[in-house]
Amino acid sequence: MTGSSSWVVADDRMTNPATALLALAIEALCGYPDRLFRRVGHPVTWAGALILALDKRLNLESDPFTLRRAKGAAALVALAATALVAGSIIESLALSLPYGWIALAVLASSLLAQRSLYAHVADVARGLSRSLDDGRREVGKIVGRDVTLLDEAGVARAAIESLAENFSDGVVAPALFLALFGLPGALLYKAVNTADSMIGHKSARYLAFGWAAARCDDLFNLMPARLAAGLIVAAAWPTGAPARDAYETVLRDASKHASPNAGWPEAAMAGALGLSLGGPRRYHDLEIAGATLGSGRREATAEDIFRALRIYKAALAMLWLIMVVGALAGAR
Repeated sequence: MTGSSSWVVADDRMTNPATALLALAIEALCGYPDRLFRRVGHPVTWAGALILALDKRLNLESDPFTLRRAKGAAALVALAATALVAGSIIESLALSLPYGWIALAVLASSLLAQRSLYAHVADVARGLSRSLDDGRREVGKIVGRDVTLLDEAGVARAAIESLAENFSDGVVAPALFLALFGLPGALLYKAVNTADSMIGHKSARYLAFGWAAARCDDLFNLMPARLAAGLIVAAAWPTGAPARDAYETVLRDASKHASPNAGWPEAAMAGALGLSLGGPRRYHDLEIAGATLGSGRREATAEDIFRALRIYKAALAMLWLIMVVGALAGAR
């Protein structure tokens, strides 16, 4: 930008990557304060409230399958439009202020989860180091599966799988959408991802209504999941893990996962740690016969979780480096 708007950043090409980089730094240092969450909630809870309202109003069991699918698509369009409009208004207001891109980065940091993801997974490792019950209690906060059936290895694998998958959709994807498309894009991603987590299930109630949310989330995560896998592979070497094994496991096993995206970072982490992740798991009344990723040990431990966290931190550093390069390239 030029003229009176030169206080924002060098130009529009630099604004989004610079905002994403600063947002990553702010979230790493501060996270999302609990006091703020208790008082005003969080963008994910706001999106969740809208999704619940649309679900209650539109997802009628008396409707035929095709109509429920159409209503689900309409609900997703309404959610996406709300996110885009809100993001555009907030971004425009922020960038009208002196150094407004800094304010924009503060707001955008709420869409990232690198600090909270590390904290939650580390809590599982520390809990499991104390007792199986403590490990189950902590992992139950971050996974939806029935944790009462998990042994020590099952708890450790669940935590590592959650770390790998959420690195992609909780950190890499929103940061990438923010760097490429600004706050409107990042809010759109979080809205769709939240919809997928709430209604994108193959249960009787959501098989039709959540179809559009699930397919859209799959599309949005195609690039972030593969970038996340690449970052994990690259991060293996400086942490002393076998990067070649991580790479080969991705090539061999990523496509075996039921999701077109989740298998990529999970396979990379499995290969880097020498583990076999995935496999059968139970979600209370639903048994999932998941594919196994990796050809290593099934007997994961708390120490393996700590090893995964070291790889995660190195992968984060590489993501930050990508954002630095993007911001500098935009400044040229």
